[in-house]
Amino acid sequence: MFRLLNLELQKLLLNRTSKILIFISFILPFFVILLSSLKINVFGFFTLELGELGVFNFPVIWHLTTFFASQFKFFFAIVVVSMIGNEYSNKTIKQNLIDGLSKKEFILSKFYAIVFFSIISTVLIGLISLCIGLYYSSYNEFNIVIRETNFLFAYLVKLIGFFSLCLFFGMLAKRSAFALAFVFILYIVEWITFGLLTWKFNMDIAEKIQNVFPLKSMYKLIDQPFQRVAMSKFPDKGELMYDYAVHWYEIAIVLAWTALFTFLSYRLLKKRDL
Repeated sequence: MFRLLNLELQKLLLNRTSKILIFISFILPFFVILLSSLKINVFGFFTLELGELGVFNFPVIWHLTTFFASQFKFFFAIVVVSMIGNEYSNKTIKQNLIDGLSKKEFILSKFYAIVFFSIISTVLIGLISLCIGLYYSSYNEFNIVIRETNFLFAYLVKLIGFFSLCLFFGMLAKRSAFALAFVFILYIVEWITFGLLTWKFNMDIAEKIQNVFPLKSMYKLIDQPFQRVAMSKFPDKGELMYDYAVHWYEIAIVLAWTALFTFLSYRLLKKRDL
């Protein structure tokens, strides 16, 4: 495993574009810190400071930061599809196989790199969230601090799942731009299908089916936190109630898609004439 990971890291770090994109991918999550210092001037009458409104209290901060950080995943997605695009354009994929790397090892090297960078991103978000929470939170008891850290695990699974999807599209299209276009097309197809399901059945059934779709299931791992923050400020508003928790079956769905996309990437490479 470490041999394959080291091989892939050398390829990425020797490529200037990949190095820049990786750097940006790891820097962008730090912009979450800006949320804590954001001040909103309300028509000149008073100033709202998010850090003083309690939105960064434990345990809600784990939900808030992982949700916002996950919006930056597209930058590393470019790295993932570039990994495949560069292999085909530079013909290094054929050279790797000639030098003794099996097709299975080739795909595994890409997958290990995805897992490696996803873990680093998760650790960074965990540290950022902990620092912001310790500074702003009114609750510093250990059992409250660690409550809902499962959002970090959901964030990790979400990244690995999405990047595995990008890996598959990269193998399918062989070109970075086309691979990213496929992701956008899949997003449109999922919503068109949801519209047809709503027309055929009712909204509840359509939503349950939609939540199994690749992109939607990855999004559902970490639901938007805005209603939750509003619930804490207006507890008497029952209509704001919603299920924002991380569920085991949502994790299982994304892990199943991850395994399927990785396997399909391998099958494509195995059947393809290089």
